[in-house]
Amino acid sequence: LTEEWVPSGHSTIKNDATGLYGQLTGVPKALLPGIGGKKILDFWWETVNTRQLFSEVYLVTNADKYKHYERWATANDFPVENVVNDGSTTLEGRLGAVADLELAIRSRKLQDDIMVIAGDMLCADQNFDIAQVLRFFRSKPGELAIYYELEEGEKSSSRGIVEVCPETHRISRFLEKPQEGVTALRLASVVFYCLRKATLPYLSDFLTLQPQAQDRTFGRFWEWIINEEKLPVFGMKLPTGFQLIGQVGLSDYTKWLAHYSAQQQQCPAKPITCRSYARVGLMGNPSDGFNGKTIAMTISNFWAEVTLMESQALVLLPHPLNDPTEFGSLQDLYCISRKEGSVYLGGLRLLQATCKKFYQFCSKQGIALTKQNFTLKYDTNIPRQVVMSATLKCLMKFYNITESDLPKPTRANFILNVETDELFITAGLQDRVVQVYEGLVYMDFSKQLMDEQGYGDYIPMDMSSLPPFWLAYLSDPSDSGRIHSNVRQRWLNGEAEVIDAMKSFAGLTDQARKPLILERSLSCRSVYTEDCLGPGNLKMVQLARQFGSAAKLPGSGGAVVGLCLDQVRLVRLVLSLLKQAFQEAGCVFCVIVPYNPSGTIGTNSQD
Repeated sequence: LTEEWVPSGHSTIKNDATGLYGQLTGVPKALLPGIGGKKILDFWWETVNTRQLFSEVYLVTNADKYKHYERWATANDFPVENVVNDGSTTLEGRLGAVADLELAIRSRKLQDDIMVIAGDMLCADQNFDIAQVLRFFRSKPGELAIYYELEEGEKSSSRGIVEVCPETHRISRFLEKPQEGVTALRLASVVFYCLRKATLPYLSDFLTLQPQAQDRTFGRFWEWIINEEKLPVFGMKLPTGFQLIGQVGLSDYTKWLAHYSAQQQQCPAKPITCRSYARVGLMGNPSDGFNGKTIAMTISNFWAEVTLMESQALVLLPHPLNDPTEFGSLQDLYCISRKEGSVYLGGLRLLQATCKKFYQFCSKQGIALTKQNFTLKYDTNIPRQVVMSATLKCLMKFYNITESDLPKPTRANFILNVETDELFITAGLQDRVVQVYEGLVYMDFSKQLMDEQGYGDYIPMDMSSLPPFWLAYLSDPSDSGRIHSNVRQRWLNGEAEVIDAMKSFAGLTDQARKPLILERSLSCRSVYTEDCLGPGNLKMVQLARQFGSAAKLPGSGGAVVGLCLDQVRLVRLVLSLLKQAFQEAGCVFCVIVPYNPSGTIGTNSQD
């Protein structure tokens, strides 16, 4: 923990006409009140005062402020002998931040990896996990620098700006307080670093190159290490803001303290509720799982909804229908389990798997999460897998994870990986892509694209010209994973019939894309046998075609989507007959209302 000599802000305290801050005259910046009234240094001491993580903690200061920190150490159970006095008494006689660090290492004969933190750094969210920072540091073959994304109004010219490789997380370039217009980067490094034992000798080498104290800053050190010495330095993002109080005057200190305090007060206020909508595969499915192409859209008729509330412990609430834990009798348990075997695989596993993967993803991506707990609950009127997409939305909002941290293509891959890697559910990317992008989406999953960039080309389409659709679905739909499983193995085995069929499905997608023209779909019976598709699905398609309506399977869960091109003939005259016929087949019938993230509806609701 370091406090470097900086231009004093005490003259502004003396000139403060309000008189509210007179008692702070002469107080070191690190001992100023922080969020919640706690001293800034108190927060950092609580953060690192963990014997399981750190063998020793040292505080480096100057002779002018040494007595303040000696008294603070006595009052806070900090080892007084670990307060290092660099001997300087004036700003002009200061050693410089890097020299202070080197002094502590040399005088205390330190021979271990070290963490360096500015003791006068105000942190917007004080609940981040320091253990997660250390784990990420240990996983990388180099040094670690913490960074955050500048808030609106913060100037890059006042910060050390980093360029970070999104794949390796290595910092490729460091710009110390660049002039306005030099870079558009908005990732700011803060005085929060981890250095390996083997790198410590570079500190003395840097001091030899920089005889002037004003050049012995950590920013200049990292600029030299990264840009010139080419040492591997990795970046980890904290989804919060930082301000070095030593670099600002009274007005900026009070402004940022009020700003961060207000953010803290708003944090536990309202529960976060997110929805993910059902999707309808219009063309090309199920070739998404076989390097094909598809067009799909989300519909507002059906959804999964997840609510996240901050809480003391992390709690996953069971759904009263999907996760039954209480039964009237053993016979009641038997009847429910026999009728709804899927209750063995309820929604709680989806919430838990998504949370586990989210933490794992953030740890690997160098995103340190705050130590906040929450309670999750869900509701859904569609297959439960969609709950995972809504859960991810809630987690991103709760932990302030941005679009740049988790882009949409990566988000779709993430949700699919939860299904396939954690839950062993056979699934394709189409569902997850359209639930992330929402609206009408064209998707190309060609092998070349997937191999080169790890995801396909996903292009949102105009929904305004969509014709009206109808949807019919079985009251007890099948599980899509069971339908897909056999066909995927046949595809992996190189079975020509399956490969040719998937290519044909993908070809239909390109035909339908410009303009969107959906005719009768290619039959899946040759690949997905009648036993696999089920008599209910086939009956719905057969009834639709009897009335001259194009129909296809929008997925694999016991539903059929139909197209009404002649509204007068089909909607007004035949719709009532279709509805009656589908009800006789044991199905539910509805008119689709497409969900458009822009807020407009593609299909005329009156139609």
